[in-house]
Amino acid sequence: MSKLDAVRDALPALWDGIVVTLELTIGGALLAFVLALALGTAARFRSLAVRGSARVLIEFFRGTSLLVQIFWLFYVLPLLGYKLDPVFCGILALGLNYGAYGAEVVRGALNAVPRAQFEAAVALNFSPWQRMRRVLFPQAWALMLPSLTNLLVHLLKGTALASYITLHDLTYEIGQLRKTTSDTLFSFGVGLVIYFVLAYLLTLGMNLLETRAKTKLGRGASLKEVLRLAPDDAKVTA
Repeated sequence: MSKLDAVRDALPALWDGIVVTLELTIGGALLAFVLALALGTAARFRSLAVRGSARVLIEFFRGTSLLVQIFWLFYVLPLLGYKLDPVFCGILALGLNYGAYGAEVVRGALNAVPRAQFEAAVALNFSPWQRMRRVLFPQAWALMLPSLTNLLVHLLKGTALASYITLHDLTYEIGQLRKTTSDTLFSFGVGLVIYFVLAYLLTLGMNLLETRAKTKLGRGASLKEVLRLAPDDAKVTA
């Protein structure tokens, strides 16, 4: 059997592996984004208890190995009476680990918004939620997207560890192709190409988001927009 025939026969299995990899990537990315927003915002709170709790979580999940976290969730938790579905376990581990990294991106982007923008929102009597949603976050979003894109690509590559917890992801199927062809260079070369294509498509999507965010940034940060969104009593004061 030629190598091309082996690849052709392996296409259904490779596709199934790609689907599992994408499930882990999308699920892990969504969880990581939610955690990054929550922890990154909490890390800026004045309350020492809230800020300290956020810092502990960030440093713990950022400072420990993703592989160890996956093993702990999949192999150790059952010893304590909690057995997780392999896909959920992978998504949870990826979300916690990359969410901790993303929290620092969110915190840094929010801190990079000019102080004058915050002071203007306070002067216009915006509530904390309004300040975040209408003034600070639209500007921070454009700043954090390049770093979030890098983290998303890293997360995609991190899904390869899922093969250690019985998931038949892309890395697992590439290993099966290597056994079929007995050619390590060819099989993992195919894997490199597939991972590159997936990463490139994700990057293109994130670049579109970044372009849109930068296009809207000036409008969202302008004084005219701030005044339009201000409460009526604040407009009279202004």
